[in-house]
Amino acid sequence: MTQFEAATLYAGLLVLLLLALKVNTGRARGGAKITIGDGGNDSLIRAMRTHANAVEDVPITLIGIFALAGLSAPLALIHALGASLVVTRLLHALGLGRNSGTSFGRFAGTLGTLLVMLVTAGACLWFALM
Repeated sequence: MTQFEAATLYAGLLVLLLLALKVNTGRARGGAKITIGDGGNDSLIRAMRTHANAVEDVPITLIGIFALAGLSAPLALIHALGASLVVTRLLHALGLGRNSGTSFGRFAGTLGTLLVMLVTAGACLWFALM
């Protein structure tokens, strides 16, 4: 497997996750019979925020992972970053999706995502300037 194939694997998995979060938001919207906004409905708000949080973090991190693939970063690094991003976004989605307060999934997912983003940024700078 090449670096680009690995990055593409994680892009596919994360697109599926984003699609699931989008469908969940539509399900919550339909169940609450709210077509615009959130209507103050807690379930819909959580579904919307879970999806929006992923949309905020996943694309830019994937750009970094693809940039690393283009710079021939080690395959193990691409897999580590991609797999970690998938796991942390799943944890976040499960944590926030089930509870609007503090939860292990939400905390670990947020912290893990931040770490993946930080390592991705550092690796991009390292490989670009090497």
